[in-house]
Amino acid sequence: MSPAAALAPEAAKPRVGFLGVGWIGRHRMEAIATSGAAEIAAIADPSADMTKEAAKLAPKAELAASLDDLLALGLDGIVIATPSALHAEQAIRALDAGVAVFCQKPLGRTAAEARQVVEAARRADRLLAVDLSYRHTAAMEKIRELVRSGALGEVYAADLVFHNAYGPDKAWFYDPALSGGGCVMDLGVHLVDLALWMLDFPAVTRVSASLFAGGRPLQPSQQVEDYAVATLQLETGAIVRIACSWRLSAGCDALISADFHGTSGSGAMRNVNGSFYDFTAEHFQGTARTTLAVPPDAWGGRAAVDWARRLAAGARFDAEAERLVDVAAAVDAIYAEGAAVRR
Repeated sequence: MSPAAALAPEAAKPRVGFLGVGWIGRHRMEAIATSGAAEIAAIADPSADMTKEAAKLAPKAELAASLDDLLALGLDGIVIATPSALHAEQAIRALDAGVAVFCQKPLGRTAAEARQVVEAARRADRLLAVDLSYRHTAAMEKIRELVRSGALGEVYAADLVFHNAYGPDKAWFYDPALSGGGCVMDLGVHLVDLALWMLDFPAVTRVSASLFAGGRPLQPSQQVEDYAVATLQLETGAIVRIACSWRLSAGCDALISADFHGTSGSGAMRNVNGSFYDFTAEHFQGTARTTLAVPPDAWGGRAAVDWARRLAAGARFDAEAERLVDVAAAVDAIYAEGAAVRR
């Protein structure tokens, strides 16, 4: 190393603010802080209690009252973890101000909202990412390696499940205008994303769906669904089936799985003992099975850390953000077809 290089100052870390610091916002904050990829520069949340808890993780962070206050600080990026109805508008305002965005899912309540955010990121040439965190589990990464390597042959079917024995604890989740939907918007979006991401985002050509609330067909203007099943036909000919729910009597906290079936074998992710966090991955060939991944695996904050590291490396708009609109469009189609079934 030359003397000049040895004396060169370390590159400044991007300064990141957090808008919304409930449990998930604080968890993503801790992950980014621990990674060292960015400086936690500011925090904003309407709850004094939540702000106080977050400040324990980042005692040097400035406390702000609003998104406007955050944007006035000249931040490089903002992590948005607010109610779903606010995501698109807040993300667009941040991007228009030249600030990169990492947003909790869903990016928008509809594909139109998601499209507006992506276009704002394109105009501003700023990095945009969404916390589609299950992509970053070791289990899903191992299965994707199988698919990419051709070890499964041609993947022609996928079955994905997310049943949660509990329901959200915030009232806005149950208001269609605020949430955009129920368990599909909350849990099913992960399943749709995993299926399309795993198969490199082929176009969805046909969708069928059934949505229920309290065991009866959903009345969408009055309630959100707590059980859903949907089938997505892809342009490749592959079929994807998803099922998700809140408050299902599942005999455990959660049932989470993702199976991908090919002409030469299958790859399967399973949660362990009802856990929301522990997963295995296996490769099936006939009656034989090979274990690919087992817990523990601290995956929860990896999507946020990946965004922060890319931001630190100078990344700008990434055309892969277009895939966020593809996922939102598939979710739109599930809701549209679920409504059509009731007519």
